[in-house]
Amino acid sequence: MPAATAEPGPSSLPRLTNIVDAVVALSHTSERVTVDAVIKEVGGAGFAPILLLPALAVATPLSGIPLFSSLMGLVICLVAIQMVAQRRHLWLPGWILRQELKGRIVASAFGYLRPVATWLDQRTNRRLRLIVRPPLIAVPQILCVLSGAMMPLLEFVPFSSSVMGIGVAILALGMLSRDGLVVLLGLVPYGIVGWLITLAAT
Repeated sequence: MPAATAEPGPSSLPRLTNIVDAVVALSHTSERVTVDAVIKEVGGAGFAPILLLPALAVATPLSGIPLFSSLMGLVICLVAIQMVAQRRHLWLPGWILRQELKGRIVASAFGYLRPVATWLDQRTNRRLRLIVRPPLIAVPQILCVLSGAMMPLLEFVPFSSSVMGIGVAILALGMLSRDGLVVLLGLVPYGIVGWLITLAAT
């Protein structure tokens, strides 16, 4: 697969709406959409958009598909590990890249995200940039690794995978837009996940 490269420079940072629109456009052109095709569509923009995609997918109605959250969690975990390791090119196993969904379902799910993406793009800025630079950038990256690894276990806790997907998506958006304040806001959903786990355990 054409690999994602190192993160783009500040002048070429992609917008969340562009990423969502790219996935929707791709989904409209094909009856079935593979993970490989989606990654090829946005992969040239760096690792952060690829991390953002499975996190957004888990936050949509697609999470209702059995084992979908587990698969996306594995993708999140693998991508985030390679971000921590500062790899220049992304690798994912072939069996993950071959996974597919109906194009109309993907287009519908990501279409719901368009207004949210527009709202977020209008409010992200390059704030608290120390948080999105080494060595502190490793903190949200490691949190994404742990989040992805936990998602298969959270299949049994209602709504928890979706909430954690939102958390990863916000962290990825903060890294993508170089906005440290957004990264900090990405910690909020983890408190909600903890509350959901506590409810499920009692």
